[in-house]
Amino acid sequence: MTPEVLVYPDRPALIEAALALIIERILTAINERQSCTIALSGGSTPQPLYAALAGADLPWQQIQIFWGDERYVAATDPDSNYGMTKRVWLDLVPIPAANIHPMPTGLAQPQLAADDYDRQIVAHFGSEAGSIPVFDIILLGMGDDGHTASLFPHTAALSVRDRLVTLGDKDGQPRLTLTFPIINQARSVIFLISGASKQTALAEIFSPTGDPTAYPSRGVAPQGELLWLLDAAAGEKLKSEGD
Repeated sequence: MTPEVLVYPDRPALIEAALALIIERILTAINERQSCTIALSGGSTPQPLYAALAGADLPWQQIQIFWGDERYVAATDPDSNYGMTKRVWLDLVPIPAANIHPMPTGLAQPQLAADDYDRQIVAHFGSEAGSIPVFDIILLGMGDDGHTASLFPHTAALSVRDRLVTLGDKDGQPRLTLTFPIINQARSVIFLISGASKQTALAEIFSPTGDPTAYPSRGVAPQGELLWLLDAAAGEKLKSEGD
């Protein structure tokens, strides 16, 4: 599906728009399938979005929360994506504990944790062998280097096609990450990107000749919709090229 790029004047406007879009898609999924499965991103950009979702009136018992990637740290660590989301959102709403599916980071080896989360996803979706589960919503961010989730440039995780969850590698530090096959199976993938430092990567990602091994976000091409939500600082070059 052709990606849609939406540019907003500033970060508050970006968050406001993202909030409305995500709530709409959550309610649509629940109306059509009686539940909504969503995989979350980490980082600073979505934090105000999660805080805003804490104030939303949603049927929490019908929402299942997963994560797209995680640093291999304890939930209490300041760098934990799950820990951040828990503090600003999940602890503040009446969502059942059984509906929250953090990536495991307490196992002896990160590879065992990746295997475990892969099994958790398959078990939740009741997927048949060889089939790929379909998330209703996958929320992604993007680093200055063009990475998304923990799919970093020129790393082995980019070529994994036989797993739903694998190990990412950030400067020798292991990460857990969803793979391209499950990301690209989603009904809706929403990028949330803020800041002028993202302009170079975005220009490469939207270039006709961009390299997805150098700028992994370019490899996101879901079967459903693909929305790029940008603030003006991030989207300035794209906007000027489209004028």
